[in-house]
Amino acid sequence: MNLILMGLPGAGKGTQAERIVATYNIPHISTGDMFREAIKNETTLGLKAKSYMDAGDLVPDEVTNGIVKERLAQKDTDKGFLLDGFPRTLDQAKALAEMLTDLNKKIDAVIEIQVAEEVLVERLAGRFMCRNCGATYHKIFNPTKVEGTCDRCGGHEFYQREDDKPETVKNRLSVNVKNSEPILAYYNEEGLLYPVDGDREIDAVFADVEKIIEK
Repeated sequence: MNLILMGLPGAGKGTQAERIVATYNIPHISTGDMFREAIKNETTLGLKAKSYMDAGDLVPDEVTNGIVKERLAQKDTDKGFLLDGFPRTLDQAKALAEMLTDLNKKIDAVIEIQVAEEVLVERLAGRFMCRNCGATYHKIFNPTKVEGTCDRCGGHEFYQREDDKPETVKNRLSVNVKNSEPILAYYNEEGLLYPVDGDREIDAVFADVEKIIEK
């Protein structure tokens, strides 16, 4: 079973990826891991990617695609794989289809974990910190035991990092939505897209994921 996992930040993609990999014993292939491995092994493409990264530049598609193809050619992907963080553009999605044809493989399903943007903002923008000791809390998932008082140091002054502020989170999500729309449309046209409601208990979400994989 060759899978792509998609979803916006905060949708619970990481948790579902862990479950899929543990249940079906297939490799979890994330872009970050692939880059690290290629750089560590000093492959030609890995060294190329490193030179761009060291210069603070984006790694061009032909290098990224090459690293992905090298990874998908490894033996452990023969019984299946889970791609996470790739493709990020329509060009990469089309390049992936070509490289899989070359490797005599194909994508079986693209699973999209769907969660409404306002719910994601609540999840992602709920984090706040104690100004005195740096303890981290979450308005919904990990609030202070006594409202307005830090559990650790008893301080009363809290703040939010710029990255966690609702406006920043909303902007980040809208960029992600804009970038993923053409990819989702492409896989929908190919008849490979399977949306799953991610705004539920982890087990309920995974039960739906299992149905897609075992169909």
